Amino acid sequence: MTTVAAPVKNGIEIQRRYYAEIADHYDESHGDENVEHNLALQVMISAAKYLGLRSILDIGSGTGRALVGIKHALANVTLVGVEPSPELRKVGYAKGLSEGELVDGDALQLPFGDGAFDLVCEFGALHHIPVPSQAVAEMLRVSRKAIFISDSNNFGRGSGPVRFVKQLLNAAGLWPLFDKIKTKGKGYTISKGDGLAYSYSVFNNYKQIKAACSSVHLFNALPAGPDLYRTASHVALLGLKQPVKTLIAMADSSRNSSS
Repeated sequence: MTTVAAPVKNGIEIQRRYYAEIADHYDESHGDENVEHNLALQVMISAAKYLGLRSILDIGSGTGRALVGIKHALANVTLVGVEPSPELRKVGYAKGLSEGELVDGDALQLPFGDGAFDLVCEFGALHHIPVPSQAVAEMLRVSRKAIFISDSNNFGRGSGPVRFVKQLLNAAGLWPLFDKIKTKGKGYTISKGDGLAYSYSVFNNYKQIKAACSSVHLFNALPAGPDLYRTASHVALLGLKQPVKTLIAMADSSRNSSS
């Protein structure tokens, strides 16, 4: 038990130190993520408008880039972002976000009640979390109507032969062991551009999300083939807890009652 917990604790400490050091240059150093996450964000905003969602929680908000985009597009939506790094939150406040809009918190133990928000989302946060399934469970718990994930698919990244080997190892149930060997037991890698990151695929949590949702919708935010698991390096997922017709009817009823 100790041997499993120690690397995770060390990873968290490394991660916090990394964000503290690069906070002032975070947006600049993570500029390459803008294309896929911005596209995914616009899709989520459109879905939120279509479904009449009135409150959104964003986990792992960083400097609040997604929050600012949502705030500008959905002026009447209650918006909160959770970010554990005080240095990154400080940058978010400088962008005009209030302390009530960008708060301290742990994605593995969200400080909100069941169904507190219509939608709970994340943009590139899950691959930085040691136990993403726990974070997804919290997202599902706190969401009333939907969750939205925009993150990596490590099995769709790399050349054709590399992807084939990854997918073969995953199909055989050997990927966790391979990843442990590859990372020399740490379970994570460290890079200048992305800091500390874990091997992650949106598809790792697909069954978990599908079990809690009425429907799940997937799309690629970067060029890919029709089989997203095999070809998409980045995947966005919208999970709806109720049928689309039901959500639209609820939205129409809410609009009619307030008019």
